[in-house]
Amino acid sequence: MTSEGAKLTPPVAKTVPTERVHHGHTFVDEYEWLRDKEDAEVVAYLEAENAYTEQETAHLAPLRDQIFQEIKSRTQETDMSVPTRMGDWWYYARTIEGKQYGVQCRAPIAGPDDWTPPELAPGVELPGEQVLLDGNAEAEGHDFFSIGAFSLSHDGTLLAYSVDVVGDERYTLRFKNLVTGELLPDEIPETAPGATWAIDHSHVFYLTVDESWRPDTVWRHKLGTDRAQDVTVFHEPDERFWVSVGSTRSEKYLMIWVGSKITSEGWVLESENPEGEFRVVLPRREGVEYGVEHAVVAGEDRFLIMHNDVVDGEKAENFVLADAPVSDPTSQTILIPHRSDVRLEEVDAFADHLVLGYRREALTRLAIWPLGEDGYGEFTEIEFDEELFSVGLGANPEWRQPTLRMAFTSFITPGQVYDYVLSTGELALRKSQPVLGEFDAGNYEQQRDWAVAEDGTRIPLSIVRRKTNGVDDPAPTLLYGYGSYEASMDPAFSVARLSLLDRGVVFVVAHVRGGGEMGRHWYETGKTLTKKNTFTDFVSSAQHLIDTGRTTPQQMIADGGSAGGLLMGAVANLAPELFAGILANVPFVDPLTSILDPSLPLTVIEWDEWGNPLENPEVYEYMRSYSPYENVEAKDYPAILAITSINDTRVLYVEPAKWVAKLRATKTGDSPLLLKTEMSAGHGGVSGRYEKWKEVAFEFAWVLDTIGD
Repeated sequence: MTSEGAKLTPPVAKTVPTERVHHGHTFVDEYEWLRDKEDAEVVAYLEAENAYTEQETAHLAPLRDQIFQEIKSRTQETDMSVPTRMGDWWYYARTIEGKQYGVQCRAPIAGPDDWTPPELAPGVELPGEQVLLDGNAEAEGHDFFSIGAFSLSHDGTLLAYSVDVVGDERYTLRFKNLVTGELLPDEIPETAPGATWAIDHSHVFYLTVDESWRPDTVWRHKLGTDRAQDVTVFHEPDERFWVSVGSTRSEKYLMIWVGSKITSEGWVLESENPEGEFRVVLPRREGVEYGVEHAVVAGEDRFLIMHNDVVDGEKAENFVLADAPVSDPTSQTILIPHRSDVRLEEVDAFADHLVLGYRREALTRLAIWPLGEDGYGEFTEIEFDEELFSVGLGANPEWRQPTLRMAFTSFITPGQVYDYVLSTGELALRKSQPVLGEFDAGNYEQQRDWAVAEDGTRIPLSIVRRKTNGVDDPAPTLLYGYGSYEASMDPAFSVARLSLLDRGVVFVVAHVRGGGEMGRHWYETGKTLTKKNTFTDFVSSAQHLIDTGRTTPQQMIADGGSAGGLLMGAVANLAPELFAGILANVPFVDPLTSILDPSLPLTVIEWDEWGNPLENPEVYEYMRSYSPYENVEAKDYPAILAITSINDTRVLYVEPAKWVAKLRATKTGDSPLLLKTEMSAGHGGVSGRYEKWKEVAFEFAWVLDTIGD
């Protein structure tokens, strides 16, 4: 850097060669010293990068403010969710203009047959309204705030909630008497998110994590007792497996789930006996995943088991649904057989019907399946008339209810909340996400397109833009991708995105392999030793947009975060010439170093996703061949903006810090290279809605500037 007051030059990180030796290969890492965030020199380097980024983007301040104001002006700041009935109360959340966080509230129902949610006026209290938790009050005095658990006892008298005020995803669990408003003396620090009540409302189950941030232990706490008396009810020593705890909707059973990326195991206990012993449903078998839901069919307790085990000699890759008696879960009858074109995802059981969630043609679907005295009826898929959409169940806490809450959205349709009336099949619209100003969904269009990968595979693209009135000249384009963990990038509306669309930017999602949009096979062919398909699919998608005249390299930005940030780093090395810029949020750009270190958070469980380079030389060489950090070359990269958080426990800040340092020392050309580190946030970035809007405005302003808009 130059002297104080003068223009800052790009920070240059010092080099401290550190050798990493595996399988006869030596990698010299010159920037590994940046890993120690307690080192004042590391902090100084990150702050220097922040100062440089601030200087280089200072001219965008008016545009950032304009975009922030647009987001703010389109958002109904004082708003509320649609009330959900649980027991004798309607539960809902309020947002208040000027406040960063939501306020959780409830109001009494009018009577036992009251299933029509009250219509709420923003800022107007309902009769008998109670504030259960005010996030703004809880966050007072903290730079960061996040709620990890918000769990109500089914009788509505107690609340278990947990908060994180650092960003490291370790929460303090507290309890509140909702009858008196009193905060109980019980307090449990260092917990994982979530808490589950037993039906007796005096026992609660929670999780703690190991040194690698892996939820590994389930505890039972009895209200009114010291934490030292809490009982370990389950511990999972295998570092590949994460543990979770919950209950069935019927409240009859408590469930502990143990899962790796490819194997799962469930344990069950009658909720009325919370001090009893959990028993295994089906013992784990490597490569077999399953889920269990409790249903009452023709008067008998049954377990509905969705699994991908071998059926009739073939692996049920996209899952099947089976029925089994609770007393013998191995005695299964297949209800829904395997289909190669339909990925079963979930089954939800209610007193008199089931709801199936599945995926067909890269879109989510819901079907209602009635239960009668004779067992299973005929299921009916709920249909929608948009080309691209997402549909899923909303909050439905009650076992017996005459309506079914569901949510619908698309890229151009603001989120809609419906109650499906089971007796008539009517879809009653309870709320449409308000978008203030002159928004008209008819001004925008969405469509499906298909790119073709190197191996001939067709890759679905979702394209969203403002209508062009027949003008189809190449347009500025933001191409987004993720492609890991079988996560699907489903259609969703974004108020903030309107600020790009209204400026002529086309938003495209490349549904690359490694995600789950096209079923389990789509995931399997984009992980471990086929991971490079994720990267080449994205490059093929970009090339398709160029070849079909939709955009040009000078007008296209690539965008991805976390594992999608790995995609961004790989694409930067593979095809820098296709993009004017690359936006990488909390990017996983030094994957081999991380996956080689079992002491790091998440590493061991990740071996099922990436392979184990510690034990397998082939995996080591394959990961080394695509690791963005290790493949930085002396060539002309596009403009890059990398954003990270110093307290991130999932993708450590050191990965983008090292990547940017190496790029700056190696690359040719004069395209700007920027690193922005949030100094008080975690993996999700800043907390508070206004701060998040400012962050989006920062990114969008950079995007528009980079493509010269």
